Amino acid sequence: MSKFQKTTLATALLLVTAQSSAAGFQVSEHSASGLGRAFAGEAAVADNASVLARNPAAMSLFKQAEFTIVGSYVAPDVNIEGVKDGSPYHGNNPSRLDADDIVHSAFVPATYFIQPINDKFAVGLGLFSTYGVATEFEKDYAAGTGAGTTDLMTFNINPSISFKATEQLSLGLGLNATYGTATVDRYLGDVSVGGGNPDDSYFAMEGDTWGFGWNAGVLFEFNEANRIGLAYRSQVDMDFEGTFTGATSNNAPVDAGLDLPLPATAEFSGYHALTEKFAVTYSVLWTQWSKFEELKAVQSSDEKALFIKDETFDDNIRYSVGAEYTIDQIVLRAGFAYDESAGETTLSIPESDRFWYTAGATYNVNPALSLDFGVAYIYSTEVDFTESAGPLTYDFKSSGDAIIASAQANYRF
Repeated sequence: MSKFQKTTLATALLLVTAQSSAAGFQVSEHSASGLGRAFAGEAAVADNASVLARNPAAMSLFKQAEFTIVGSYVAPDVNIEGVKDGSPYHGNNPSRLDADDIVHSAFVPATYFIQPINDKFAVGLGLFSTYGVATEFEKDYAAGTGAGTTDLMTFNINPSISFKATEQLSLGLGLNATYGTATVDRYLGDVSVGGGNPDDSYFAMEGDTWGFGWNAGVLFEFNEANRIGLAYRSQVDMDFEGTFTGATSNNAPVDAGLDLPLPATAEFSGYHALTEKFAVTYSVLWTQWSKFEELKAVQSSDEKALFIKDETFDDNIRYSVGAEYTIDQIVLRAGFAYDESAGETTLSIPESDRFWYTAGATYNVNPALSLDFGVAYIYSTEVDFTESAGPLTYDFKSSGDAIIASAQANYRF
């Protein structure tokens, strides 16, 4: 297998380790209430059962059972503009270097339930996604070996328990069972100049797996109006097993494996009610992207390497601030976040710094039922990057933004 083939294959499959609308492609859409304040304070606010997705220790704040159901719609608009540079252009498709709307819109559901046991203990269950994305280029796209279609879905089952150690200190622990499916297709594009058509398959891989991890949290209450939270979610190793079809398998399907570490995260959050009506929130979220040191896929029968590629991702930090104002039965929210880029930009991963501008509201229908709504506009900085295909060199420019709308219902009983 040529160095070029190894590089493009590894770059393409890197997407299944990444996460959506945050660094890489991290799924942050765990609640409508959190979206309204740009997910600032998520490990400390605990205004509904969705806090399970961030800090299990905060379950100690609940005095009655609560059920939360969330639906978020993510509508990204990511565009690629490309021009050929370097060696003379010999591709079959010189006009197909630009691509619009390469990231698919997605609906992200989530459900949470918290049940206090007594004054000391509470248990809960969260069902939500932590990672997911779908990108698609036209099959005859010129740089097809680095583009094509990539589809990842994960589903996380997260049972948790909390313990109120003192009047001010609470501890929490959770287990995570994550199911993931991934499909990656790439096409010849300009490589077809040596034979075949631009939309002929270059390689295809699909697989699924379960991965397991844990999460823990601490909540400290200075008083009813002021508290801070610290939460940690462990790395989850996803050992995808499936089929691979491509040059290294003589274009015949073979059983293959791909080991992917989903990075650990740590978050520090605060909630401070400055008056009876006005509160501020903040969060610092760290993600251990530097764990991506190497990507390697092997044939299951004999451990033959289908590809291997070193990675250069760095840990990143997401900073967010938010505010809430209560007017009778309505809580109004606004927030801002800065999300650092975590890695190199490629056709598969148009990575960049992101700026979040958010707003939302809660309507307390009655003491048992409340409804949350949130909306966010995410602006991504423009990034220039280069990818090579044998003698061909492409210079690209990535730009984009996204709108997220979320609705949520909470019922206490």
